[in-house]
Amino acid sequence: MNNKLLIIAGEASGDLHGASLINELKKRKSDLIISGVGGDKMIAGGMDALFHIKDMAFLGFVEVIKHIPFIKKVQNELIEHVKKENIKTVVLIDYPGFNLSIAKKFKALGIEIVYYISPQIWAWGQHRVKKIKKLVSKMLVLFPFEKKFYEKHGIEVEYVGHPLIEQIEKADLLSRKDFFEKFNLDEGKKILLILPGSRIHEIEKIFPKCLDAAENLCGSFNMQTVVACSENIDANIFNPYLNNKFKIIKGFTYELFKYSEFGIIKSGTSTLEAGLFELPFIVVYYTSRLTYLIGRTLVKIKNIALVNIVAEKNIVHELIQDDVNTDNIVQKSSDIMSSSKKCKEIKSSLSELRSKLGSVGASSKAAEIILAELDAVKRN
Repeated sequence: MNNKLLIIAGEASGDLHGASLINELKKRKSDLIISGVGGDKMIAGGMDALFHIKDMAFLGFVEVIKHIPFIKKVQNELIEHVKKENIKTVVLIDYPGFNLSIAKKFKALGIEIVYYISPQIWAWGQHRVKKIKKLVSKMLVLFPFEKKFYEKHGIEVEYVGHPLIEQIEKADLLSRKDFFEKFNLDEGKKILLILPGSRIHEIEKIFPKCLDAAENLCGSFNMQTVVACSENIDANIFNPYLNNKFKIIKGFTYELFKYSEFGIIKSGTSTLEAGLFELPFIVVYYTSRLTYLIGRTLVKIKNIALVNIVAEKNIVHELIQDDVNTDNIVQKSSDIMSSSKKCKEIKSSLSELRSKLGSVGASSKAAEIILAELDAVKRN
């Protein structure tokens, strides 16, 4: 069996899922040599990082254009690396703008490509399915509806379930008492959680509006504001806003989901995580105007929050682009927090999410499939 594998993840959620995948791969093949792009979790799992996700945290058409020279540099170095190390199989994790671009170059070298965690092309950019069919040997997807989508287009696909289920079940969480003591939180006040994203430009655009709203809400509901800092972001980014009215906590996101009363959360995987903890929250999303205008012409579904997409109904309220302002955040949040009935309804709907995400074992299933692909490459 070939013992070299390249894995590319470009953001915090990919690092989380990539680390679980690496752990399962190493269990089955301890001599596997893994290199690529990832974050601290994947590196801790045993990957040799050629680039770190903190250097890859750009999103949107405008942001990508600004980073084209760097993107080309990364791609060229990765191509040279697979040539030098004679790597024959690559695993791509989500991050479609970058991954589908470099996939074409890998394919030209005769490299087998496994795509773990599908780009959301069923939501936007469905034209990309033709590119995937040409480039990807096998898709490993998280949702049953994704399997149906790719099968319809004649693409080799396996449904493995969602790795968040196992990651949450395996998590060794602090007790509420220990958590509050560790971060010197006020036991007499419930937590209003802000999760502003894992990219610097997201935080710069979204966080000030969320913070102003949170200060208003905490005054009305006798709460305390806690900001969850993504592990790939330097917490110093929040220094311009420090006013002793909020705390920054890094690395204990699941405790925050579990022990918070309400959340203001940027659209992304974190909405699914919050949903699995049955935390009532609203979703905010803001990007550059050009990126938004282009994206709006491509989006094929009405929701952006994964909890709403997976549930196939509106569970949490979404504030997008110009609707992301202090007044709207305060109004929508207040409407929910002031109504125990609405909070219970949201929690009840969120409790149904788990059954839609499969059972424990997504990373294990994905590892088995990837190792089989490695073996097949060697035999051929």
